[in-house]
Amino acid sequence: MAKRDSGTIIDDARQRDEARQHELFGTQERSRAADELLVLHALGDFQKRGKLLADRDLPIDRLRGALRREAARAETSELNDERFAEVLGALGAHVKRVPAFIAKHPFRVTVPASLAEHALAALAERDASD
Repeated sequence: MAKRDSGTIIDDARQRDEARQHELFGTQERSRAADELLVLHALGDFQKRGKLLADRDLPIDRLRGALRREAARAETSELNDERFAEVLGALGAHVKRVPAFIAKHPFRVTVPASLAEHALAALAERDASD
């Protein structure tokens, strides 16, 4: 067995650790379309549970439960607040950032009636195909 100097052993160990950390913490990027569908289904779930969504100014944490349920159903990770707000905005919701000292989840969301209807239709379509 060849003798190796301690610098080489440390470098080899560091490379193994970095590879292991990448596997452990590395997440696959979801597509924007997948995120939008996840959020649409979450908005539909929120309404399906009898909660009024259209044209209401809501703190984003009111929608997190629906997002959590849909992420679990899809067997994927939840979106963080920033990404959730970004996707809501891309779908057409009005998203407003509030100071962090006012709320733990610093966004307020108003979902237009057209988006709320679209979300219910998307959820009904998904449920019909299951």
